Amino acid sequence: MTIPYEEFDLSGVLTYPLASRKSKSTVADFATPYQKGSGIDGLLASLPNALAAADFKAVVRAIRDARRKDAAIIWGFGAHVFKTGLSPVLVDLMTRGFVSALATNGAGVIHDFEIALAGATSEDVEEALGPGKFGMAEETATQLNTAITDGVAAGLGIGQSVGRWLHQKAPPFAHHSVVATAARLQIPLTVHIAIGTDVIHMHPMASGAALGEGSLRDFRYFVTAVSQLAGGVYINCGSAVILPEVFLKAVALVRNRGESLSGLTTVNLDFLRHYRPMTNVVVRPTAGVGRGYALTGHHELLLPLLAAALIEDA
Repeated sequence: MTIPYEEFDLSGVLTYPLASRKSKSTVADFATPYQKGSGIDGLLASLPNALAAADFKAVVRAIRDARRKDAAIIWGFGAHVFKTGLSPVLVDLMTRGFVSALATNGAGVIHDFEIALAGATSEDVEEALGPGKFGMAEETATQLNTAITDGVAAGLGIGQSVGRWLHQKAPPFAHHSVVATAARLQIPLTVHIAIGTDVIHMHPMASGAALGEGSLRDFRYFVTAVSQLAGGVYINCGSAVILPEVFLKAVALVRNRGESLSGLTTVNLDFLRHYRPMTNVVVRPTAGVGRGYALTGHHELLLPLLAAALIEDA
């Protein structure tokens, strides 16, 4: 078949009135200029009811509602959240009743521990790796491994073990420690470890038995917390692999026991959209029972904004 150069005949094109069309963007949903002095609630109200702005407002409502009806609000954190200086924001949310339980990975508890001891954390890996100094801080290696080994031997999980050690030793910056605050307020905090991924595993004092037993114990504590999430909210902040996998397995166990997660809201908050958080936090656990949201942006901006929105109405 040969097709000639011939302009298409547009004389019969059909149209319809613009007013009859369903449009996805209308002035009723547009942003409004921020009014000076209207505060965080005024800022929220000024945002457009579209895309990420609408999702952000929905997340704020879900967390506020969960707190009002005393439903569970569980926060999962990767290490980057601690490294970007957000511990005081988390500590404040804990004291205000916006946290029912917390979970972190091995790197998260290391950074929190160093903050409590020294008021500083996050070494320059490139600078330290060449001369063989990466991960070789004495206090972190010795004291954190001791806290874990002794606590697990006493029947505790890793989160409880480190929290107990910080409570007993009262280091100078413990008021900035999420783990220490969780111990003080008796908020469950669990630590989920992959052996060989953390700097404290490189030291002779590291006990595989204690790390494994403590982390498994914490996983079972975490499942108990997840079982209370009907009508509640789970927020995954900055964990791309470990916590999304742990959360999915916890949901599987809860469902296996026939317990309801009806009304569950999940949120992934990170500066990139990774496969596992999107699949294992946002999509799969909420299918047919709730709603999942992904808020994409830098932790050091989004988390303080979210916290401010929550406490404005508290």
